[in-house]
Amino acid sequence: MDETALRRLAAWPGVEAGIKWEDDLVFTVAGKMFCVTCLRGPHKGSISFKVEDERFLEFTGRPGFIPAPYMARAHWVQIATAKALPAAELRELIRRSYELVRARLPRKTQRELAD
Repeated sequence: MDETALRRLAAWPGVEAGIKWEDDLVFTVAGKMFCVTCLRGPHKGSISFKVEDERFLEFTGRPGFIPAPYMARAHWVQIATAKALPAAELRELIRRSYELVRARLPRKTQRELAD
């Protein structure tokens, strides 16, 4: 899944995308990150996203998944490349990450995103 496909995929209420740390395309909802992909450098193509707390060990035990650098404490995982997963599963995981982050936003912000 390339940058264009990720941008199309993550076209949900309140989502913004921007470059951070020079190499990473970061997707946010109301300013909170839910997905990061590396656009250049040694980790080009890797994708990181949040998973449920209780499923973190399950995912990091799967081939192709590792704890996301700097974000593992917040239960984020990283895959080396989008090709490591079927596209439908990757879409579901990124959508779930969006939902997890959105659910932690203030109620007022959640209502504004629903409108």
